[in-house]
Amino acid sequence: MKSRIRKIFSLAAALCCIASLSAQSVSKKSNASLEPVKNFELERYLGKWYEIGRFDFKWEKNLKNVTAEYSLNKNGTVKVVNSGYDYAAQKEKQSVGKAKFAGNKNAGSLKVSFFGPFYSDYKIIALDSEYNYALVAGANKKLLWILSRTKTIPSDVKESYIQTTQNAGYDLNGFAWTVQE
Repeated sequence: MKSRIRKIFSLAAALCCIASLSAQSVSKKSNASLEPVKNFELERYLGKWYEIGRFDFKWEKNLKNVTAEYSLNKNGTVKVVNSGYDYAAQKEKQSVGKAKFAGNKNAGSLKVSFFGPFYSDYKIIALDSEYNYALVAGANKKLLWILSRTKTIPSDVKESYIQTTQNAGYDLNGFAWTVQE
């Protein structure tokens, strides 16, 4: 009995340590303090976007011609279709997920999932009034995308978005500009 209790306490202590370390790590790298755009209109955001830049992560590694297409599902969630060409494997890749509002439907803060019940932050932190260019932050400072309705973006918008990310504490080393052919 004492052995079992000791094991339970040891497990609880280990879990507390892990939780504490995770909280410290998240607080330094989290995007929780970033404010999403206000007066957001989902209907205007739907449609096709071209990825202009990103931090590479597992799914997007070696991708060019990356697009994201958003459409409304019957249940009110958003269908997300990310596509691109993997030039290393010489094949098209596609990932289908869904998104839903994280809270206020007038703010550009959503949760997106490509893996069942697991959702991640998707915060639109900059968006022009015509809904042509967007700056999107993920759950941490290694998830960031610059999107455009066309395959290019004006240099003044690009510079503004770079400045916004730097002001938010991003280290842009490793940020990649997406090849769009």
